[in-house]
Amino acid sequence: MDLNVPLRVVKGVGEKTTEQLSAAGLETIGDLITFLPRGYEDFSEVVSIADISPGKRTIKAKCDSISTRRVRRGLQLTTATLSDTTGKLQAVWFNQPYRATQLKGGEEFYFSGEFEFNYNRYQLTNPSAEKVSDVPISTDRIVPIYRAIKGLKSQVVRKILTELKPMITMLPETLPEDLVKQEGLISYSEALLGLHFPEGSDDIAKARERLGFEELFHLLLAAQLNKQANARLEGWQIPFDQPAVQAFVKQLPFALTNAQRRAAWEIIQDFEKPHPMNRLLQGDVGSGKTVVAGLAARQAATSGFQSAIMAPTEILANQHANTLSQLLEPLGLKVGLLTGSVKGKARETLYEHIANGAVDVVVGTHALIQQTVKFHKLGFVAIDEQHRFGVAQRQELLKKSKKLPHLLSMTATPIPRSLALTLYGELDISILDERPKGRKPIITKLWSPNSRAQLYELIDKELAAGRQAYVICSLIDDNPINDLKSVQAEYKLLNTGPFKHRRIGLLHGKLKPAEKDAVMKEFADQKIDILVSTTVVEVGVDVPNATVMLIENADRFGLSQLHQLRGRVGRSEYQSYCYLVTSTSQKPSERLREIEKSNDGFYLAEIDLKLRGPGEIYGRAQHGELNLQIATLGDTKQIARAQRQARRFVETGQDLLQYKQLAAAVEHYQRLTTLN
Repeated sequence: MDLNVPLRVVKGVGEKTTEQLSAAGLETIGDLITFLPRGYEDFSEVVSIADISPGKRTIKAKCDSISTRRVRRGLQLTTATLSDTTGKLQAVWFNQPYRATQLKGGEEFYFSGEFEFNYNRYQLTNPSAEKVSDVPISTDRIVPIYRAIKGLKSQVVRKILTELKPMITMLPETLPEDLVKQEGLISYSEALLGLHFPEGSDDIAKARERLGFEELFHLLLAAQLNKQANARLEGWQIPFDQPAVQAFVKQLPFALTNAQRRAAWEIIQDFEKPHPMNRLLQGDVGSGKTVVAGLAARQAATSGFQSAIMAPTEILANQHANTLSQLLEPLGLKVGLLTGSVKGKARETLYEHIANGAVDVVVGTHALIQQTVKFHKLGFVAIDEQHRFGVAQRQELLKKSKKLPHLLSMTATPIPRSLALTLYGELDISILDERPKGRKPIITKLWSPNSRAQLYELIDKELAAGRQAYVICSLIDDNPINDLKSVQAEYKLLNTGPFKHRRIGLLHGKLKPAEKDAVMKEFADQKIDILVSTTVVEVGVDVPNATVMLIENADRFGLSQLHQLRGRVGRSEYQSYCYLVTSTSQKPSERLREIEKSNDGFYLAEIDLKLRGPGEIYGRAQHGELNLQIATLGDTKQIARAQRQARRFVETGQDLLQYKQLAAAVEHYQRLTTLN
């Protein structure tokens, strides 16, 4: 059974349909079989117009008349009169003018939508419309709806899948038979039939359970195999030098938190093992990850090893270099900084010092992975905000050593335990969940846009006391389609209005890197009072004098992102404030109330995972690469099941090559995350 056969050979698929399918990325039978529905219309309960009541309803009717008009800027209203043998009703669509063309001609349609009281009358709001002649009767009227990529129609997909149904019935199992039996799952072919041709909602639920489990199993098995392969690699063994570590801790101007001590000890123990460390250091904003990396670099240097600390931006690299110089140079270690700004003779000299071992710790951006950079003896690599770097970039850095150096990945994005186990299954995890002593909790308050005048007065008082403020907007330029604030408009408004007596800076993603760095330097040097910015300041910007964070349209951000932005203030002994201005003066959501109550990033990440799914937390990482159509990374029970079976598969030494489809999926995930 060859799933690589082109769709054009399937009965009823002509040249035009082949082009449509190809435009949607569907070339082979296998592509179409695994193109899963995005939802379903339940045509099993069709009511007559005379018997309709409020709620989600389906009727079978004709369209008597239909018209479209523009009601306000950017909004088109399409209204229709629908009728069956028992009566008539009104239907309305927002911004769907194509309905006028679709419904002309007097044919019967199934209309599914919310029947509700709106604009002083009962009407069907935004209903879907499926021709009665296109709905396959054999499916008991639960009809799958597919994503309309490049205009591809659901009925086209359903028609071809009906031709392929006998083939789907005969598809071989893709998971080990004993695993399927142990977990009480239906077979692979039953799952695909259940999604494409459901006879009831129970079919859909069982199919989703099976395929969701399989997706997670692929991901977790890849992580287990990577972990196993990593344990076989040869790394540098760095013995624990207690006096050196004690000297480092003793000269710190502050006391380490218990979480920092615990994480440092875990790293020291990893250094002593014969295989390379592969650890994720998760630390909430301001929890002191750089100090832990500095302690590890000190430990490596006692055995003659160099350390490389890689950051995604020049701003962040500069910060790390400053912090590490203060921590390590009094102990006799040399810290070097390599970024795009280091040029000419200074760059050549730094290359020489890295190559001959005169520099113990090199901090840098992507510049560190260039071929011209040769290390004397690289033993430890720390990558900050590691999701910003691709696997290939991480590997380039790891190649600069005869044996694999120890790797510490760092992130300031708090990731819930369930999600971390899935996404980073091959890594050992250390968590910094305490703030350094002496830091005051940030006071967070929700504000209505109507109370802006009082809010500006509060901010101006902070500025008068010599502090600085951030103002965050989600857009760079104004967009006529929505009412979100843009940095360009806000910058002009503040300059000419309430803060015209203050120095205001502008920062956004369209600026060149050198321009961004120049603005951030001015802000850090206290030459700017208010920095109006997009979310580019979200990670790693450290200006201790800034004590106010104002976020416009705060209800449009996820909790994790709001928490990251809030973490730009509260980085000194001064009391700091985070003001969240909502888009409207309506009562704020429970979600926003959570961030007003809590400063704990891990707690907020758990809430975000429940409310918004994993994309919000993991969105900036390789989330698109996960290829998850069914599984949700918030389903901790399902993750635990798949985790258990992945471990069992590895421990019992089963041969992955027996299962062709499983092997291909696992190999994809291994390439995404592998170290070696």
